[in-house]
Amino acid sequence: MRAAEAGIHVLCEKPMAVTAAECQKMIHAAEAAGVRLMIAYRLHFEAANLRAVEIAESGVLGDVRAFHSVFAINVQPGNIRLEQELGGGTLYDIGIYCINAARYLFRDEPLEVVALTANDGEPRFAETDEMTGALMRFPQDRLAVFLSSFGAAEVGYYQVIGTKGNLRVDPAYDYFSKLTHYLTVEGKTTKKSFAKRDQFAPELSYFARCIREGREPEPNGREGLLDVQIIEALYESARSGAPVRLNLSGKRERPSAAQEEHAPPVRHEPELVHASAPQEE
Repeated sequence: MRAAEAGIHVLCEKPMAVTAAECQKMIHAAEAAGVRLMIAYRLHFEAANLRAVEIAESGVLGDVRAFHSVFAINVQPGNIRLEQELGGGTLYDIGIYCINAARYLFRDEPLEVVALTANDGEPRFAETDEMTGALMRFPQDRLAVFLSSFGAAEVGYYQVIGTKGNLRVDPAYDYFSKLTHYLTVEGKTTKKSFAKRDQFAPELSYFARCIREGREPEPNGREGLLDVQIIEALYESARSGAPVRLNLSGKRERPSAAQEEHAPPVRHEPELVHASAPQEE
């Protein structure tokens, strides 16, 4: 908000904020100041995930009915991911990838969510959930199920399941290795790997173009808001032990193949523009 008030365009990491109310304030501040606000969903520009969107929409899987994902890492004591005051918790940190993937594959917003949290009592999980299991009901009675964990071996995949076949992306969320599709239709599985790419350069160059051309970014502040609203509802369900209904304002703009960008890593140090080198600060 302070950056917007100073007339500075903002690229904000996800999750956009800890509460939906904070997200709304950020959106309003950017609109009032006439600056661009983009949320750094790097997979909205990544080939394997955008190709998964195309496959889900193509009909090759039949009628897409279900989504399943697991994202787990083993977080060590002292990591800020475990500090509640700083927005720690599995849904905010890694579950958001599963939520966002279900939304861009189903091209819609959930109507109802249910969640359970688990904690084995280890001191490192004194402030946050160790893991959360979630179920989200989407329009047309489609279901998305996922598990996010801070206390298990590293896993990060999703599977979208239709009436004729399924697509498994494993790994799905990494930025340090190649991502791989396993497409199964009528009992036959084909494998396709997508080379490791710089996933950060594309979102930076895209954001710069939005600023220069005066275009609203996709993903914008509303994309970030929707994920945080869903996260809040999931934690509310876990606390209450009951399903939580949602009435979310959906988006017309969704990630599509047109957004894929392949930008190579920086090979040469760029010339500094009105800035000193970090080590000189």
